[in-house]
Amino acid sequence: MLHVSRIFENAADVAPDAIAATLDQDSLTFGDIELGANYIAHDMLHTGIGRGDRVLFWADTSLAAIPIFAACAKVGAVFAPLNARASLEEVLPVAELAQAKVVLGSSEAQGDPAGQLAARLGIRDRLEGAPDIEGPRPRPNVDLDERDPHVIFFTSGSTGRPKGVVLSHRTNWLRTFVGATSTPGGGGTVCMFPLFHMAGWTIALGAWQARRPVHFVRVPNAATLLETTARHHAARLYCIPAVWGRILEHGVAGYDLTALVEADTGTSATPPDLLAAIKQALPNTTTRVFYGSTEAGPSLSLGDRDLFRKPGSVGVAQPSVEVRIDERGEVCVRSPFLMDGYFNDPDATAEALADGWYHTGDLGALDDDGYVSIVGRARDVIRTGGETVAPPEVEAVVGSHPDVAEVAVVGVPDPQWGEVVTAVIVTRAGSSPVTVEELRAFCSGRLAAFKQPRRVATVASLPRTAATGQIQRPLIVEQLQQGG
Repeated sequence: MLHVSRIFENAADVAPDAIAATLDQDSLTFGDIELGANYIAHDMLHTGIGRGDRVLFWADTSLAAIPIFAACAKVGAVFAPLNARASLEEVLPVAELAQAKVVLGSSEAQGDPAGQLAARLGIRDRLEGAPDIEGPRPRPNVDLDERDPHVIFFTSGSTGRPKGVVLSHRTNWLRTFVGATSTPGGGGTVCMFPLFHMAGWTIALGAWQARRPVHFVRVPNAATLLETTARHHAARLYCIPAVWGRILEHGVAGYDLTALVEADTGTSATPPDLLAAIKQALPNTTTRVFYGSTEAGPSLSLGDRDLFRKPGSVGVAQPSVEVRIDERGEVCVRSPFLMDGYFNDPDATAEALADGWYHTGDLGALDDDGYVSIVGRARDVIRTGGETVAPPEVEAVVGSHPDVAEVAVVGVPDPQWGEVVTAVIVTRAGSSPVTVEELRAFCSGRLAAFKQPRRVATVASLPRTAATGQIQRPLIVEQLQQGG
């Protein structure tokens, strides 16, 4: 049976004293996780929490989350983490969606956010203690099925309406197997993602499937990630492009990275010059670009040998994945890794998983070798003067300007043009602001006139999501309209 509980139990049976996870100076072995998970599992059953019941977890990255996560798997409950960096009012509608029985948190959290949320929801914020028994608690004897839901990850998607992505034990197990077969040994993996984010758990489960450690960080800044990698002699570091940019700016000199063999990236567009900079800074590592989502799991990957042979591509379909570009140009994938659906939202599920294919919302191009490049968002294009402009295409050209460090291209509403193509730029240190005339001259011959920016705004930084660093385009447009 492909059940997540077996990952923890098998690791505890075979390597109980091996380090499974670290955070700062603290660590957990596989034996520690198993001991704690069995204890919590019996408390859950004693409280009346079992198969199919939702358990909300609201706390920032903490090792305390891991035995709770494992305990949910053991009793068949559904683990549903909430964004720890959101306010109570922001998280409330998402929490209400889950219809949970309990909210759990970390004792390290200030102000007892889990208790406050539980009070607003009218549910428990703690588990009743099961009767004490002598010695460690046994593994609970619960009827489990690999098709049962295991986790719900919440996403607002492109509409802003919260949705809960449901993953069964079978789906999550299969996703972790991909990670287990691609994760190197040695000191394990450094994880930049928080544990309310799907990527954090996927990276961790992939390593645990292979009985290797994961090293979490509280804040994914360059110094912390490099210090953690060096301290644990980690073999793999996966960062989104924006974080790699900060690492390269900080510099890797002075850190012992001799054990590092994989410097991977993905999640958002990865410029070839960034990949070249990673290779230059870490010449003894291989680098891969990964493309996927909470709903689809691992979908495409670009191998190290293809980074510069296929610049700008997100690679080919991963094993067991089928990919196609539909008649609208949207990238669609089909695989055993797809979500089981959106929680209590059959209409959204039917739309996203039409005919068994997950519609990613990304516009893509497929070359003759089967490599996919993302050229825009199906719902995130600019309509200007009757023409359609894909922001990533313009960003790729503008981003190559020598004075441009970062750029986001957006459409700003305009009574004459419908939308005006606007380049929002972060200039390189010591550079002067780039004028619209200079930028259009630079784009001439590389972009059609209607695709060239008609407005340029210079900013200190681009607004990004807290968890993944993705650019918040609607916020940029709103700021521009308000004169920001």
